[in-house]
Amino acid sequence: MLIDGAILYLGLLVLLTFHEFGHAWMAYRCGDDTAHLEGRVSLNPIVHMDLVGTVILPLLMIFLPMMGAGRLAGFVVGWAKPVPVNPSNLRNRRVDDILVTLAGPWMNLLLAIVLVGLARLGYVVHSSSMVHTCLDMAGLSLLLFFFNLLPIPPLDGSQVVRTLTGMTFETYHQLARFGFFILIIAMQVPMLQLFLNTATQTSLAAIQSWFGMETLTL
Repeated sequence: MLIDGAILYLGLLVLLTFHEFGHAWMAYRCGDDTAHLEGRVSLNPIVHMDLVGTVILPLLMIFLPMMGAGRLAGFVVGWAKPVPVNPSNLRNRRVDDILVTLAGPWMNLLLAIVLVGLARLGYVVHSSSMVHTCLDMAGLSLLLFFFNLLPIPPLDGSQVVRTLTGMTFETYHQLARFGFFILIIAMQVPMLQLFLNTATQTSLAAIQSWFGMETLTL
């Protein structure tokens, strides 16, 4: 269980790193070098780590359920340190702001597709451990994709809502002060957990079908 938990945490760390890299890379491509100057256009996980979202919360969500159930398939989410963006530097402020915001979740979606492809390769070489690990990580990447689209500060979905509604940064930051507490409460709502799990599993099954894996067994 400890080994499985460690693998899951390392996988989450990689997924969060790519997520923030996506934000930073897109901002740089859109004309804002703020994140680049701070070393955030990087795949080094250390520069993206947040004490609560990347360390404390994920470890608690991974290991506490395992102590009781001994099962890895617990509900695990997390986040990394937000990428700094100066909207004044963006070439097309409104459109580029949304592109930068969505680059992180779309990176998770892309990684999920790549991971399912690697799982298919694992099937070809008869490596059940590779298949199960890649599918677990693909499911986690999809969970992060949908989780980050929730319109709750500081998640990416709330940034998109801010841009589309024309909300001022001052108002958004006032709301974001309570975002963590709202998020903790929201995650206790069974309907939200059901939505995230259903969206994740349905999407994973669809991607597996693209690779002809829906009926494969090892």
